[in-house]
Amino acid sequence: MGSRSKPAVILLVEDDPGDQELTRRALLDGDFPHELYVVEDGEEALDYLFRRGRYTDPSAFPMPELILLDLNLPKLNGKQVLEQIHNDANLRRIPVVILTTSQQESDIQQCYDGGASSYIVKPVAIDDFIRMIHCLNVYWFETVRLSHVEKSACPPSH
Repeated sequence: MGSRSKPAVILLVEDDPGDQELTRRALLDGDFPHELYVVEDGEEALDYLFRRGRYTDPSAFPMPELILLDLNLPKLNGKQVLEQIHNDANLRRIPVVILTTSQQESDIQQCYDGGASSYIVKPVAIDDFIRMIHCLNVYWFETVRLSHVEKSACPPSH
């Protein structure tokens, strides 16, 4: 569908196995070339992004071009992760799409104030979820021009 020469790298930060699988399937159904990396809590997301622990190898864990971030996560919540991303000069260039069940206006405002690129309430119906993921792909990888984030942009010193 798109004109990308290489697969898009997407980091999904989601603790719910059902939502992880639904996102995987929606990406596959979209016939969209991608590499999906999944982490299950806020601390693991920051380890991935700052290349700590098991995530030090950039060839095995490339810097994402897009982060799909749930708010309700164990250890560190999505707002705390978003804050750390936004406070890092290199990471703040990566678009962060909040994918959550929260419709609270305070959450929406805090996320945009914290640097979120988009805020999407997860659709309940599977078909709507698949359609939403397809629209995300088209928008972020076929319409928008993204800033390149260097693979070594985030040294393990954080």
